[in-house]
Amino acid sequence: MTSPQLPHVPDIDDPALTAELRHRIGRKTVPQGALGRVAWLAERLGAILGSTEPRLQAPQLVVFAGDHGLAARGVSAYPSDVTWQMVGNFLAGGAAASVLARQHGIALTVVDCGVRHDFDHPAAGPLPRQGVAPSGGSAACEAAQRGGEVAAGPLPRQGAAPSGGSAACEAAQRGGQVAPGLLIRKIAPGTQDCSTGPAMSAAQCAQALANGAELVKALPGNALLLGEMGIGNTSAASLLTARLGGLDVAEVTGAGTGLDAEGIARKTAVLREALVANAGATEPLAALAALGGFEIATMVGSVLQAASERRVVVVDGFIASAAVLVASRIAPPVLQRCVFAHRSGERGHARMLQLLGAEPLVDLGLRVGEGSGAALAWPLLVSACAILNEMASFESAGVSDKG
Repeated sequence: MTSPQLPHVPDIDDPALTAELRHRIGRKTVPQGALGRVAWLAERLGAILGSTEPRLQAPQLVVFAGDHGLAARGVSAYPSDVTWQMVGNFLAGGAAASVLARQHGIALTVVDCGVRHDFDHPAAGPLPRQGVAPSGGSAACEAAQRGGEVAAGPLPRQGAAPSGGSAACEAAQRGGQVAPGLLIRKIAPGTQDCSTGPAMSAAQCAQALANGAELVKALPGNALLLGEMGIGNTSAASLLTARLGGLDVAEVTGAGTGLDAEGIARKTAVLREALVANAGATEPLAALAALGGFEIATMVGSVLQAASERRVVVVDGFIASAAVLVASRIAPPVLQRCVFAHRSGERGHARMLQLLGAEPLVDLGLRVGEGSGAALAWPLLVSACAILNEMASFESAGVSDKG
């Protein structure tokens, strides 16, 4: 597969900066080593942002959504319609990631990378709102009419009073416009069934990568939190992990949205078919096109761009980690910019983290996806920066160090 033009991700290893960060952390008014992994996190953030006083700005949670042709083979407990319905739930503020983003002041953007639903067309039906009008009402819908650009701030709280929202968005729908907070970057309405051939063409994969890079360029801030939504995408993540990690696919295939033992066995058998059908796709980009999804490919492009801009990349669970795995095989220094939020309860994620040499911040048994784990972990990053920037040293506080 011919490589598309991708963002350059330089090595940011800086021994002098690392030494200075460790010295600053080591002089804080706590016993040596008492900060545990908070000290590691503070050092990591300083290294990523290139500063001994790192400050996180305008965090962006991007939920990449797309459907998978493989879902027709029964690899998920839920129908593909759930993908577009959950997009509506995100925009309404009712999804787990929406609640957590709102709680922690994180801007949320949903990207239609390849959902099997026409959000542009009023005949597709209105998105579910759960009683919430879009933030900014008329102005927000006018912004959507100008090109479907994202809302700049957090989503409104459930039950928030509309500001001309309902009427304005009905007008937007009559004009065939998308809802505020939703970016349309659709490659196609779902991938092909990769159990019989490639999920997407090389050209489609290249376009998804470019889309991901471009959308990050337009986002403010210096931190990107990765989220996703797509029925069948744990299958794609399992396939990419098995192919790029040289693992038996059964080792990294789990329940996804809730399959029982029989369902997992059926899913595993289908994934073996996909690996056989795409046996020649062994390089990272070829594997991504053959076995991935539009949302994963777009996410890979975003990860590469965020890394090239030296943003902090907060990695959620299994699917987001699969995108990072691909990105890191393309540009290994990507991993220098990553903070892995949590260890997912999805089978395969622990093995994935081993492949990446990553130790996540928390293990809560989550397997929600959506970027929910990344949003939950966000306050830890904020706290680590505060410790580094605001906590007194033994010298500044006039506190005696150990003898």
